[in-house]
This record gives sequence, C-alpha cells and structure tokens, in this order.
Amino acid sequence: MNREIREVPLEERFDFGSNWSKFLSKISEEQIVEATGSLLARFPEGLSGSNFLDIGCGSGLFSLAAKKLGASVVSFDFDPKSVGCARQLKQRFYPEDDSWQICQASVLDATAMDGLGKFDVVYCWGVLHHTGDMWSAMENAVARVASGGKLFLAIYNDQGGYSELWRVVKKTYVKSPKWIQFVLSALTVAFYEGRSLVIQVLRLRNPIKYLINRRQQRGMSIWTDAKDWVGGYPFEVAKPEQVFEFCKSRGFVLHWLKTSGGGIACNEFFFTKGNS
Repeated sequence: MNREIREVPLEERFDFGSNWSKFLSKISEEQIVEATGSLLARFPEGLSGSNFLDIGCGSGLFSLAAKKLGASVVSFDFDPKSVGCARQLKQRFYPEDDSWQICQASVLDATAMDGLGKFDVVYCWGVLHHTGDMWSAMENAVARVASGGKLFLAIYNDQGGYSELWRVVKKTYVKSPKWIQFVLSALTVAFYEGRSLVIQVLRLRNPIKYLINRRQQRGMSIWTDAKDWVGGYPFEVAKPEQVFEFCKSRGFVLHWLKTSGGGIACNEFFFTKGNS
C-alpha cells in the first residue's frame, strides 16, 4: 500500500529559484563551457541521439550542456522560478528547437513521472534530498531510466548528528529575515573556503589557483553554492552504501562513485541499468 506523500509548500522551502535566477543573471560563456566539459567527461562520445531527463533542472545549465552535446532534453523543476531560468536559457540558445521540452512538475508525483516515459540518461544532481521525501523521489527517478540507460545522482552524505545540526541551521535560514540569511551564508563561505585556503598554503600550494579551479568546477558559483548549502531545505542525507543498495536492488550497476570523504558534500554516483 502506497503511503501518502505531502509536498512541502514553496513557502517552507529554500527559494532555490531566486538563487538560480541571480546566478543566471551573471553567467558567463566560460561557465557554460565548463559545465558542458564536465558533462562531456562522462560522455566523451557526446549525447547525439540520446534522450536526457534533467530532474530538478535548477538554472537549466546542465540541460543546456546536454543539448550542446546533441541530446534531446526534458527538463523539469518543482520551483516555477527555476523553470523560468531553464526557459530563459532555451530562448537564448535554442528558441525554435522542439527537442528541448521544459515544464513544472514534482519528482514526487508518480503519475506525472510515469507520463514522461523512459530515458537513456537520467540526471539528478543534488536534488532528491531537497524534496521532503528523498526515497520516494529516488523511486520515481530511477524508474525513468530505460534498459541499458544511465543514471547520475548526487546525494548529501549522512554524517549522523552533524547532518542533524545542519538540518536545524537550514530550517532556521528559511524562516529568517534576509540579513540573517546573508550572515549565515557569509560565515559559511568564510569558514569552509578559508579553511581550504589555509590547507592549500600549509601544503605549499597556490591558493589563488585553488580559488580559480574552485570557481570553475562544473561552471558553478561559490556564492550560489554557499546559499544553496546553508539554506537548502528540505534536507535529507544518505550513506553511500544506502544509495548503492537501493539502486542495485532495482537492477542498476555502479560504474563510478565519488564520495565526499566523510565530509559535508554530496556523494556522486554513476549507474547503468541492466537490460530487462
């Protein structure tokens, strides 16, 4: 018997769409190239002839990257502002291309998800843990992968009590006025990026090079990521072995895994689905 799933209302969530809108307003060609390159590293032959599902498309940047690599793309997000971001990119780069479809939907809506069909690539990067019901979202996401298809996931690492502390911080952020949100984001950047810079210096590495490389990771922004991390609520976590066992039991084979090393970041997974 399926249990009832309650969508977390937008007013109780972090405003992901506004964060992505600000990111998109300053996005550079260099960042688009970096994002496309990061996807190309997983698909060295490109994506020509493939259909690509971007679950929780956010800014739409990786939907755009998939299009540039030759895929037919379906992008959706629960947040209408994020949907607007993706549509803005489509209008800028592929205004007349019907092979990029964008809509507002929830990954928790099993009926809507079933209606999308199956995909050669399902890409869900840092999204399912912000739905309010991660495992139900995971169930609906993996069901969209065609036989022989690929699944890309990034899920926040479970650190036990430390993760619970961050859940409280994130919930506090969402309920706080703008100035407190700014302070929490600034303190997070100062602590984590400052700590990383000190480590670089102690290891006799160039801290400026580190910052440049950090900015270029997947074409993202340090400040956008910081706000997403501090305010990203709802918030759930999983141990890498939990994600592995979940997908394995549904016919998936793990091809690549990058853990956070026990830290606060996401564990990243690349699975393929066996032929049924």
